[in-house]
Amino acid sequence: MAAKKACHSFSKTFIEEVQKWGCMKQTGVSLRYMMEFGSKPTDRNLLISAQFLHKELPIRIARRAIELETLPYGLSHKPAVLKVRDWYLDSFRDLRSFPEIKDVNDEREFTQMIKAIKVRHNNVVPMMALGVQQLKKGMDPKIVYEDLDEIHQFLDRFYMSRIGIRMLIGQHVELHNPNPPPHCVGYIHTKMSPVEVAQNASEDARSICLREYGSAPEINIYGDPNFTFPYVPTHLHLMVFELVKNSLRAVQERFMDSDKVAPPIRIIVAEGIEDVTIKVSDEGGGIPRSGLPKIFTYLYSTARNPLDEYSDLGTTDAVTMAGYGYGLPISRLYARYFGGDLQMISMEGYGTDAYLHLSRLGDSQEPLP
Repeated sequence: MAAKKACHSFSKTFIEEVQKWGCMKQTGVSLRYMMEFGSKPTDRNLLISAQFLHKELPIRIARRAIELETLPYGLSHKPAVLKVRDWYLDSFRDLRSFPEIKDVNDEREFTQMIKAIKVRHNNVVPMMALGVQQLKKGMDPKIVYEDLDEIHQFLDRFYMSRIGIRMLIGQHVELHNPNPPPHCVGYIHTKMSPVEVAQNASEDARSICLREYGSAPEINIYGDPNFTFPYVPTHLHLMVFELVKNSLRAVQERFMDSDKVAPPIRIIVAEGIEDVTIKVSDEGGGIPRSGLPKIFTYLYSTARNPLDEYSDLGTTDAVTMAGYGYGLPISRLYARYFGGDLQMISMEGYGTDAYLHLSRLGDSQEPLP
């Protein structure tokens, strides 16, 4: 069995320890707590944070490592998935072999170590996508992908957990920044302007569209640029970028050979009491109703994976308009991570509206799959 072969470097006692930690209870943290705790990054607070992560991260990582062993349809044995599993087991080992954190020096060393773990896992998403591609290659094309629901649910849990792990590590590491930007507590911006983030993300998406097609529709943004609320700008940027990129692509493809001017994409930012909602509206022709459930699955993309079997792993930084089909489901997980959501409403023959809801309250606990 392929799994056995890759296991050579992990002893039986080590695997038992992974099992033991995978059964322990995870502890969720809210955006508000991260913000309040991190607003005073004293040595004592950093020590408490490191001690928490020293116990919490192995639990979360062990859970994922165990799940990676037991995937349906033989997905666990695909080379790309075995590689991801080894990254998780290596990180578990690094955390468990790190001694108790007693003072500032221990804490600094621990921070360097978890920073390295975060880097080790940088390519997990495309690597898992490659695993799914390897699975689909060998599968009967007649299998209905709805039957692969189990794999879809696993990937939702897996990526949601990854967002949480990366948030916790990134937050802790960033609290060491001696000169944080104004109003920033780690990854969290306490006075983030959603309109400003939407502007930046739109410009980024539009420049990719220009590069790929030679032209790009206009983007109009409506909302109060002075309105701010606490959130993680990198998360919001990623989500808006993805939605705008999809809209640009749809409009561009629809109007490419037309003598009509491509209609603009409209972004509306609304502030409610509970939610901040960002609507991205396009006239790109919409999606048939039967196709709507498919846009949130990980198994449909027609686009090429940047880590495709033949491509060089070193060139994975290039972003393409098509991506590798994970943009929407992963954006929805980012929205849900802090208690929000992402919904798509489409009018076939006209266009699509994406509603991105962000919770303003910051009180919801992390979802812990």
